Amino acid sequence: MAELFETKVREIGTSFGVLIPIDIVRSEKLKQGDEIMVSVLRKNLKLLKESFGIAKGAGKFVRDRTDRLERLRNAS
Repeated sequence: MAELFETKVREIGTSFGVLIPIDIVRSEKLKQGDEIMVSVLRKNLKLLKESFGIAKGAGKFVRDRTDRLERLRNAS
């Protein structure tokens, strides 16, 4: 299951990168060379929060349409 965490974008040579917290690395059993999917969600979501509110006490997001994810994986 996907994990959501906060991190900072860092300069690495001539590129940018992010560090994955060790607890996520362990829980997802990540190792060097693994391919992962990354989505960018900016931290400043004031408009979004004001528009839709915050679901306090809501559980983790569970993807209900796995077929969409499969189509994305098969397209690449």
